[in-house]
Amino acid sequence: MKVLGISPLDKDSTVSVVEDGEILFAAGEERFSRVKQQDGFPRLALEKALEYTGSKMSDFDLVCYPFLTWENEARLFNKNLEEERHFIRAFEPADLGRQVKDAQGMVPDRNEPIHGLQHPNAMMEKSLLHNSYYSMAGAQKLASNSAALKSSSRWGENATASFQHWEAALNDGLREMGWQNPVKRMDHHLSHAANSYLCSGFERALCITLDGYGSGLAGSVSEGRDGKIHRLHGISYPNSLGTLYEHVTSSLGFKPSRHEGKIVGLASYGDPRILGDILLGRIEQTPGDFRIYEANNVYFSRYLASKFPKIDVAAAYQYVLEVVATNYVRHWVEKTGIDTVVLSGGVTANVKLNQRIFEIEGVNNIFVYPNMGDGGCGTGAALYHSWPGGVKNTISSAYFGPDYTEQQIASALEAEGLSYTRPNNLAAEVAALIHSGEVVARFDGRMEYGPRALGNRSILYHAREPEVNQWLNKRLGRTEFMPFAPVTLYEAREKCYHNIRGAEHAAEFMTITFDCTEFMRENCPAAVHVDGTARPQLVQREVNPGYYDILKEYEKLSGIPSLINTSFNMHEEPIVNSPEDAVRAFVQGALDYLAIGPFLVKQPTPAH
Repeated sequence: MKVLGISPLDKDSTVSVVEDGEILFAAGEERFSRVKQQDGFPRLALEKALEYTGSKMSDFDLVCYPFLTWENEARLFNKNLEEERHFIRAFEPADLGRQVKDAQGMVPDRNEPIHGLQHPNAMMEKSLLHNSYYSMAGAQKLASNSAALKSSSRWGENATASFQHWEAALNDGLREMGWQNPVKRMDHHLSHAANSYLCSGFERALCITLDGYGSGLAGSVSEGRDGKIHRLHGISYPNSLGTLYEHVTSSLGFKPSRHEGKIVGLASYGDPRILGDILLGRIEQTPGDFRIYEANNVYFSRYLASKFPKIDVAAAYQYVLEVVATNYVRHWVEKTGIDTVVLSGGVTANVKLNQRIFEIEGVNNIFVYPNMGDGGCGTGAALYHSWPGGVKNTISSAYFGPDYTEQQIASALEAEGLSYTRPNNLAAEVAALIHSGEVVARFDGRMEYGPRALGNRSILYHAREPEVNQWLNKRLGRTEFMPFAPVTLYEAREKCYHNIRGAEHAAEFMTITFDCTEFMRENCPAAVHVDGTARPQLVQREVNPGYYDILKEYEKLSGIPSLINTSFNMHEEPIVNSPEDAVRAFVQGALDYLAIGPFLVKQPTPAH
């Protein structure tokens, strides 16, 4: 059975072609439109998917979409929002004024500089009027209750309009592409559970999904067994860890749904004890469930951000996310006795949280779907509806996008007037360049699907020099608090990372952090965060020979089996897709060399 899966259109619109449970093609519209997290009908990605797989719209048995009709979605969330009203009215919060005063007394003097912050204790600076409003709408019970309920009501109105709008856009787009049949709709969290479980290769697993909102829920637990998925529990919206984290992201001056990774990085510099208990006191945890007081009230996190250092606010939210999510997962691990966990949903993009889940006693294996956000839901829906039954092997890679011929690559280089060579041993030349301190971009093979660059659209550098985090980010126009991630030879995984057994496959997709060994901390300081962790990509030769060989040749020269791998893109642009994108980003970013297909290109205008 051949199925076309289209992910939700509200952001990061993505197309997937799946046949009998095999992913033939998957790519986001952003890679073709060059607009990050592109919304709307994914026409460009769909045209490429049809061309790449040699398909016509009439070849598909089904077109799947991972949300219910707008009427059914509205019915579910309106019922939930009514229940929230009773919960808020009945909840008795602690005396926030006293808690905040005590917490302010715990903030230490700090002088150690943090790159990207003017001062280690920098706070959000807003006008007196703003701060007064945050104090009222975020911290005074009657006003904050009213603000929370108004926000939920407004969310419901906006969500209804959004679902109606994107439903019309989906139907119109498909009709214009020649699809006349109805769309097969499905429960949003089931599509998340399906992509993680069906791609994991595990016969039996506990499927955990956590995100902002989907089909009345903000999370779920299911049992996957023998290719079938049975739901055990749903976390009702608006009790959403995704919304909680979006709030702190925006309150600290970043873009929600895009910059959550910066909060994970910032959190390691702060002290979670300062605000952790205040936040936890607003979450009612029961075995296997939780409810969040004033879940839609963004003014609470803005209130905290106006009174405490950014790093301490970030640390508290990260800590609370980890505590609440691991308590939730731990209950279901103990209840079911299942030692294997598979994760999906936007919240599971939080690599630190995934490490904490893997550290739960009783969890021996973990897999995180590589495109864990909503961009991966179209694939989940298509996998679920095309599944032939039973258990298949796990996916070995996420290289599901397009690739380009040597002629197309050569034409792009010639159009830019770039001269190039064709080395006999490209891997050895690239490794030698990196070893000598050059920055090399790599473009080869099929494009990665999902948020991470996994070697085929990557920038590579040695990890021996911690300062690279500043100067290379500056060159690429980025501000980051996380260090660059390392790529490591698969066979060197235990030399570099503690407690990786059972998570090796998740680590092939850069979806989880590990504590680094002494060897890694000494030899690859640029890839190790301030808390001693790294988010590696493990690479095996049979998965990506050209990429593996560069790393192997570098190990021969340096004795180090890891390099830095960061995404090949300019600031606020999607990862490059075509040879033309690669050439433009190479020249603009003033990178030293470009290894593109079989060719090697030297930067004509070096940055140093």
